[in-house]
Amino acid sequence: MPETIVALDAMGGDFAPEQTVLGAVWAVNDDPDIFVKLVGKREAIEAELAKNPYKKDQIEIVDAGEVIETCESPVLAIRKKKDSSMVKALYLVKNGQADAVVSLGNTGALLVGGRIIVGTVKGIERPALAFLVPSLKNPVMIIDAGANVDARPSMLVQFAQMGSVYYENVLKVKNPRVGIVNIGEEEEKGNSLVKETFPLLRECKDINFTGSVESRGMTEGEVEVAVCDAFVGNTILKTYEGVSAAIITMLKGTLKEGSLKTKIGGALIQNDLKKMLKTFSVEEYGGAPMLGLKGLVVKTHGNSKAAEVRNTIIQCREFVQNDVCGKIGEIGKNNE
Repeated sequence: MPETIVALDAMGGDFAPEQTVLGAVWAVNDDPDIFVKLVGKREAIEAELAKNPYKKDQIEIVDAGEVIETCESPVLAIRKKKDSSMVKALYLVKNGQADAVVSLGNTGALLVGGRIIVGTVKGIERPALAFLVPSLKNPVMIIDAGANVDARPSMLVQFAQMGSVYYENVLKVKNPRVGIVNIGEEEEKGNSLVKETFPLLRECKDINFTGSVESRGMTEGEVEVAVCDAFVGNTILKTYEGVSAAIITMLKGTLKEGSLKTKIGGALIQNDLKKMLKTFSVEEYGGAPMLGLKGLVVKTHGNSKAAEVRNTIIQCREFVQNDVCGKIGEIGKNNE
């Protein structure tokens, strides 16, 4: 049996189950250490599996008759739709039948389900979404990227600690630099939350705190972990995604519709350009783990295609094999 078992909400997302199932197939075909439990409507999943060759000893279907839709109330959906693909996937982790959950579905429902079903680590105030975005150097982790719009200074300190543990163990960067997102580099700048949190981060011996970081500093790779509340983090993330998509679209349009000289130049640098665009694409970094839970729950974009699903599943293996949940549990114990 492969080392890491991932429960995939096969019915979540804009292109499910076609792209979710295909992403799972790519993941198991590429990695012998991964086993995927496809949770969802059996007939629909079987139809998609029939389209692609895959390692049958690394995929299993867990039947679920309901789907939590994007527009549904998160709390009501989790409570009422017990036979939904998302809820069943979460219970697989809670009951020790899977090491991780991956979902492209309703973000709010996944956050609620993660806290209610999987449970928060004792000593951790709130779980946080940690999302990786590209920079000119190492990818930058935004934490919190969507779970806690209103946060306290003590919560931001825990976000920094959890983000550092994840970055060091999964991305293999020793002593990652941590910055608090601010409107300037000076300590006296920022709103009340930033001003109150800054000295706490500076005194925290578990992290490599480098001070304030502006959003443009993130793109330049000044830090590996950027700490903020979810209102700020999600705004930065959505701006990042929008600008990235716009640049890629404009660049492709210029090369396709430009002058003959431009087209010839584009053809000459085509391979290098593809590598650059791949690095700049957020889909290369997989999903956003919900750090601070007793098990691994990962949220991926609702409009993700198979490549991002695959990358997210493989990302889970690194998380589980390096016992990130256990290490975050130690943070909780120290903060009790």
